[in-house]
Parts: sequence; C-alpha cells; structure tokens
Amino acid sequence: MRFAVTKVCGGGAKARAGVLHIGGGGIGIETPALLLSTRKGLPSFVSCDLLASLPLPDSLLLHVCPTHFMEGPPLKTISNIGGLHRMLGLPDHILVAAAGDSIESLPSSEATNKFGASFDTPSGRRLVKPSDYMELVSCMKPNLWASLADEVPAWVTEKRNKISVDRTLCWLDACIALDTASGTNSFGVVVGGSSIEQRRLCATEVSKRNVSGFWISGFGFGENIDERCSLLNAVTDCLPPEKPRLVSRLGLPEEVLEGVAAGIDLFDSTYIYQLTMGGFALIFPIDMVERETQNGLFDNDGGDSTKINLRATTYRKDTSRLVDSCSCFTCQNHTRAYLNHLLNVHEMLAQILLEIHNTHHYLRFFRSIREAIKVGEFDLFRQQFVKKRRAHIAAAVL
Repeated sequence: MRFAVTKVCGGGAKARAGVLHIGGGGIGIETPALLLSTRKGLPSFVSCDLLASLPLPDSLLLHVCPTHFMEGPPLKTISNIGGLHRMLGLPDHILVAAAGDSIESLPSSEATNKFGASFDTPSGRRLVKPSDYMELVSCMKPNLWASLADEVPAWVTEKRNKISVDRTLCWLDACIALDTASGTNSFGVVVGGSSIEQRRLCATEVSKRNVSGFWISGFGFGENIDERCSLLNAVTDCLPPEKPRLVSRLGLPEEVLEGVAAGIDLFDSTYIYQLTMGGFALIFPIDMVERETQNGLFDNDGGDSTKINLRATTYRKDTSRLVDSCSCFTCQNHTRAYLNHLLNVHEMLAQILLEIHNTHHYLRFFRSIREAIKVGEFDLFRQQFVKKRRAHIAAAVL
C-alpha cells in the first residue's frame, strides 16, 4: 500500500487531498474518499453487476465486517476459494476489513473483557479474541484490515477509557504478531472515548507500531459536536502526516466536512444505508457552482435541505427526476412518482434504485470536496454548505 498527500489547505488548515494505491499497479483512489458499507461483502441492495454502474474508481472501496462471516461458509471454504475477492466476484475492488459496522454487529463495552470484544451475531452474542479475529482476516484476504478494538460510549468514566486504550493496544500487538496473510497493510485503531488525554495517548502509542494507517474509532456513541471536533483534532495532531487516517460513523454531510477539516482521509459510515431504508433520496447541490436548488424549491415533506422523503403523497404525481443534473441509472430512467409507488407497495426495487442514486450522489459530494481542496477553497465550500443548511432549517421552523 502507498499513500501520498498531494495538497494541503493553506493558512494552518488541516484539510488535505491525497492518493491511495493498493498493490503494485493498482488504481489510485483519490482522498478524501468514502468506504461503501456492506453486509457480507456487498452493499445491502446493490448486486455485483450494479456496482459497475457507480462512479469509478470512487466506488471501489468497500468496508467488510469480519464478524459477518462467523456464520455462513466455513472459513476454510472461503480461503480455498481464494478469499472474498474471488468469492464475491470483485477482483478489482479494495476490501477493507474492520470489526463493527453500526448496522448489526457493534461491539458491546459491557460484555467485552480483556480476552476480546463481544459482538452480536445471528446465533447470539459471541466473544471474539484476537486469534479468532485474525483467523477470519487471514481467510478473507482483504486488501487492508483494522485491528480489534474496545470501543466505549461517550459517557463512560476516565478509568473505563483508560482500560479501553490498554486493551486496544494489547489487541493491536497481538493482531500484528498473528498476521500471516496481509503483510503490513494494517490499520491501528485509535480509541479513548470522550477523553482527549486518552485519545492522544492511544494515537501516540499506535503511531509507534508497524501499521500502514490509522482507524479513528469510537465516534457516534453520544458525544456532542464540540467534543467530536476537539477529539478529532487532538488525535490527528498526534498522527504522522504521511499515513492515511480513517474515521468511522461520521456520515452526515456536515460531519464529513468536519472530519475533512480535521485532516481525515477516509470515511466509513452507514449513512447511505439508513437513508435508503427510510425512503429518502439525497438532492442537495453538489458543486459550489450549483447555487440554486435542484428541481425548483426544496421540499419540506419529511425532508430537509439535503434529502426528500419519497414516501410523501406529494410525489405521487411528480414526474421529475430526483436530481436533474444526476447521471445515475435511477435519475436517467425513473421519476419521483415511480419511486413513491414502489415504496408504498413495499417493492424491493425501491431500495435498489434509491441506493444506486444515494451512493452516486454522495460519491459526487466527496469528489466536490476534493476539488475544493485542490483549488484552495475548502473552507469556503464548507461554510457555504453549512450556512445554506442552517438557513433552510431556520426557515422550516418559522
């Protein structure tokens, strides 16, 4: 794995653009970038053949959760097939393995102990030790993997935060020692809850290990916005600039912009999945040039300035596209009225078409962020986006 920072915003800002290369002649993935959330290797409603319709190479990054494969094909079978790339039929995609996906297999801080992390699985709660975890990783053969971590919510005590850091560092050392398949393509996990001191300590210690990058974990567990900003900056200040940083569970557009401003390169979240399951479609303007709202004024029927609720009756006779300027399969072939119909008759095609659009739209959002960084206008891009969003929310309230 090779990573290079190509542009850093001036004036002491941390936002940066870079390129991530996996393998000898692999395609370069520009950062900041999004890891698409998967369930057992594929996005929830997008099959292998439909993945090809998403923007390339932006859609090549997939987050896979090793604990999803604790039930299903035996690990030896996955290994004999040639790993997940061969089993899923995705030879060119970049699979990033990390435990916990915030959909169905979050670790539980109460059931976790010094021997391993506790996860919910289809057959009940199971304790996953570093040796078990690395056996999963070894058979899956991902391009990158993150070590096991003890994630804790924001409200735990300082003592519990310290225990979390100690366990995570211990498990990182164990995972590195047990790694026989992936070489050095490992991400060390940074935890510490809402304690800036423990976050800094963990980041400093993980930086001393032989890792290829850093997975900043433990967010989305109850911390407020101000806390998150301080924690992110405290962590990135302690990390070497030449290695990529990935943060989990920051999915809202404002949260992504906040992460980019703190120097984050990669994002893993289930935002697209949650939107799709709720019947929402992203519609917010992508580029700084797109000053006007898409398709006329924004709708207030269960949506906001970033998305619309297609279950609302107002779309029953709406023959317009989701977004006029969008080139995705859904916008090029179907109308809001058709999607409203599919949702209201509980047809799974609704989720398929929505996930295609939402993924396409959000990947374009990340592309616009990269372009704003390259021309030195990220701060303006962020300010305008947040300002317009707040103005719309204020108008809706009044």
